[in-house]
Amino acid sequence: MEVKETLANINYCDSLTQYSRRKTIPVKIGDVWVGGDNPIVVQSMTTKDTMDTEGSIEECIRMIKSGCELIRITAPSIKEAENLKNIKEGLARRGYYVPLVADIHFTPNAAEVAARIVEKVRINPGNYADKKKFEVIEYTDESYQEELDRIRERFLPLVRICKEHGTAMRIGTNHGSLSDRIMSRYGDTPLGMVESALEFLRICEEEKFFDIVISMKSSNTQVMVQAYRLLVQKLDEGGFKPYPLHLGVTEAGDGEDGRVKSAVGIGTLLEDGLGDTVRVSLTEDPEFEAPVARALIDRYAKRTGHGAIRDIDKYPIDPFEYKKRNSFEVYNFGGQNVPRVITDISKVDGITQKEMKKLGHFYLPELDKWKMNDLGCDFVYSGKQPISFMLPNGLKEIVDWSVWKELGDHENKFPAFSIAEFIEASAYHQELNFLRLKDIEVEKAIIALAGRKDVVVILHSDNKHNMPALRRAYIALINAGVALPVVTEVDYKEQDADQTMLYAATDVGGLLIDGLGDGVMLGLGEKKLEDRKDLLDTIKLHNSVSFGVLQAARTRMSKTEYISCPSCGRTLFDLQETTAMIRKRTDHLKGVKIGIMGCIVNGPGEMADADYGYVGSGKGKITLYKGKEVVKRSVPSENAVDELINIIREDGQWIEPEAVD
Repeated sequence: MEVKETLANINYCDSLTQYSRRKTIPVKIGDVWVGGDNPIVVQSMTTKDTMDTEGSIEECIRMIKSGCELIRITAPSIKEAENLKNIKEGLARRGYYVPLVADIHFTPNAAEVAARIVEKVRINPGNYADKKKFEVIEYTDESYQEELDRIRERFLPLVRICKEHGTAMRIGTNHGSLSDRIMSRYGDTPLGMVESALEFLRICEEEKFFDIVISMKSSNTQVMVQAYRLLVQKLDEGGFKPYPLHLGVTEAGDGEDGRVKSAVGIGTLLEDGLGDTVRVSLTEDPEFEAPVARALIDRYAKRTGHGAIRDIDKYPIDPFEYKKRNSFEVYNFGGQNVPRVITDISKVDGITQKEMKKLGHFYLPELDKWKMNDLGCDFVYSGKQPISFMLPNGLKEIVDWSVWKELGDHENKFPAFSIAEFIEASAYHQELNFLRLKDIEVEKAIIALAGRKDVVVILHSDNKHNMPALRRAYIALINAGVALPVVTEVDYKEQDADQTMLYAATDVGGLLIDGLGDGVMLGLGEKKLEDRKDLLDTIKLHNSVSFGVLQAARTRMSKTEYISCPSCGRTLFDLQETTAMIRKRTDHLKGVKIGIMGCIVNGPGEMADADYGYVGSGKGKITLYKGKEVVKRSVPSENAVDELINIIREDGQWIEPEAVD
């Protein structure tokens, strides 16, 4: 597709409406090619101590069997770097030749050893030969250049070794570990992340070394997406080669939250055709990461040939900076309201009060009262089967217009119209009406919506290229001056729970990242669920995923967020067990962000914008943070969770958990 002149400033993807994967230079990593016309590569990272040779070999084999095509292993010092040779040879004896990647943070000499052994090294510009002491330093142009010259001197030996041995390199910037120098000049920004990588890239290109993959990782999905887009834009503007991209969200967490958060960041970029290798970072055993990455990637295997989406003539969105679409308030949608969750129960015949717990609303019959947890939806869509009992005050009901017009209650239930019904109707709710609209009906609806201040649009698309089709519809509304709130509706006919999480996080989350969406609805659509329990469990999943996507996109914080790194050989405690223990004690703290890091490498920097931090600082010792400030050092691990709770309590953020029957 030819990008029109009005979109000349959008160079980060080939097309906003037609799926097209960005063409990059191919980079050879052992027998695996990344970029070019090659398939997107799945990778992961070991969790064993690198000095545990046999344990590392066994873990690598489990990862390979789960679909891992590249394996990263930490090499924090020379001894671990040297032991990579034993791991590599041990794998070969077992008949496995997967390329290995040495993960380097602070030690150039370890990188130089590893580069002679493995097929790829990963360096973090914020740590490698640069300074990170959380100091604000005033740099003159001269002193800034002196630092760059010093970095160049420390970095050049590695570049030359990689070039000599045919070893590839990843320049992997992390949002949380930008150097003091970069922070002082660019701040804690996507631009700072990009410039940090470009400084090292310029040195590589001067040496005619091009076997490079680049990443821009963050635990904040908005920052992560903006940084990758800006990187591609800057590579293009600066005349650099189109290097392959390694996609990942750092410290995504575990379970549903980790999968949803990963998909919001990674999926958004895959939709725009960006990404050549993917690592999903879960606080779980590493063999569970590759299948999630593969599920994300495989969605695009047959994306070409999707239904046509009309070109965009005017693009009013800044893809490098978050700004919510302007909408005025209708009832409790739009304006300054957080995005709302509508849960579809339209296929449930006669839902009961007890079954409403699947939606986060709990009826207590002995008290004749309702309680709601953090995942209590705002609206239910009951379709043609209106609920027979009185709902709690915090929950409202939407019914089809054909049913609503026959009801006696025209105040507490709200009608949902098709476009034809909306145009022909003579009666509407006096405050709130829902227009269920397909993306291809937007132009027709623009005329019908003129002057209305009582409508919320529920927007849906049947296009296989779903997120861009919905995005184009949003843009048509913006360009037409329609400022009514819009809820994104998605539904998926037949897929498992993981795919529901990943697809919804991509399609809805990608729009939220661009500031589009005043709510979310996961529709039941054409799902064939005969068993009532399966149907209710699906509704519970949809409700939970809806809240998870809003939180992962940083648009509605409804539950405690855990920024927990995946284990690696540097980890000083059992991350999975500790994360579960902290979650059990704190998951009732609405909107609080807790960083759980296995070592100082993934410590205060990598926690990004966490409110509180729990970081391994030695065997059996924990350092506790408030923000990026140390509050207590060397806390015995057996007391550390209690001490963390005390810090939260002293900060006025603690509330006592309340049991819900």
